Amino acid sequence: MTRVTLKEIERILEITDALGLSREALTIPLRTRHPGGVRKLPNGTYEIVVDAKADFEQWLSWLRSRLSELGAAG
Repeated sequence: MTRVTLKEIERILEITDALGLSREALTIPLRTRHPGGVRKLPNGTYEIVVDAKADFEQWLSWLRSRLSELGAAG
């Protein structure tokens, strides 16, 4: 996967919505990278970068866990 489409963004938002994260607190670059990742920025927003080489479904599971580790629990 080299780019993030609306389909992937909608799946990511399902997870972040369930965790109670505001959509305004998210940055999701449209280009994938390897490795992907999630980090909480100093301004309190979350940058979510989809991993270019990972299976997207497995990556979504990892995303949920990582966001919880960063304190985004709903």
